Amino acid sequence: MWQSYINAFKNYLKLERSLAENSIEAYLHDAEKLHEYILLTDPALSPMQVSEKQLMNFLKYLGELGLSAHSQARMLSGLKSFFKYLLLENLIQHDPTQLLQSPKLGRKLPDTLSFPEIESILDAIDLSTPGGTRDRAMLEVLYSSGLRVSELLNLRLTNCYFTEGFIRVLGKGDKVRLVPIGQDAMHYTRIYVDHVRSQLPIQKGDEDTIFLNLRGRQLSRITVFTTIKKLTADVGIQKTIGPHTFRHSFATHLIEGGADLRAVQQMLGHESITTTEIYTHLDRDYLQQTLREYHPRSRRH
Repeated sequence: MWQSYINAFKNYLKLERSLAENSIEAYLHDAEKLHEYILLTDPALSPMQVSEKQLMNFLKYLGELGLSAHSQARMLSGLKSFFKYLLLENLIQHDPTQLLQSPKLGRKLPDTLSFPEIESILDAIDLSTPGGTRDRAMLEVLYSSGLRVSELLNLRLTNCYFTEGFIRVLGKGDKVRLVPIGQDAMHYTRIYVDHVRSQLPIQKGDEDTIFLNLRGRQLSRITVFTTIKKLTADVGIQKTIGPHTFRHSFATHLIEGGADLRAVQQMLGHESITTTEIYTHLDRDYLQQTLREYHPRSRRH
């Protein structure tokens, strides 16, 4: 049902509005993301039945996944065009986006990083030092798998299944999830474990902890924060950046690249967006495929 209206919307954009191909793809992307959300929350709902409240909840959900206010505003612009088309075709009598306001961008810079900014931060790390080797592995994992800083610091060697391409993550409420990990993250983590961590005086209780300070103890949150702050300053990025920014950027880059909302939600370890579970557990192969196809540092492998 939705697909037929989205296809008709595409023809409208192409034939009547004469938009460029890139603009058409962006508008269709926005409509398809809304469709994915509706499938999660109310699968029987048609485009003509979508309400203003549901659209507000959709934007809120995108924010929870990590999409910046700027990205939400851009997506809302695409949805306004979609419902304007339905209105022009007399398929709806009221435009549910009419009173919706874009998320306030304010003067504060968005707390997401572009892919080039991510790469500039990673490339600025000095791999000739033990600390630099660890930091590169640490930030690659953070961005590759969208982990919370606490999940990164508690990551265990015995929870890394690199042959299968997954890590086992202990999230909020002691809930465990399996998250795919990219090739670059595995590559730099292996180098760190084999050539740096193996030389540390590992302290009792931290034998299985991956990321350690040079005294062989589990890293602190403040160490991760200060490391990221120094690197962003070194490359001249004028944004307020922390570990959670990498998690937000992970989600933003996947979603804007075309990844399925359900897959991103599962990788982030978020609760279901409904009070009841209305979709089944996504299989691991699908999550790996999603990471490979849509994550910027996985597509080239």
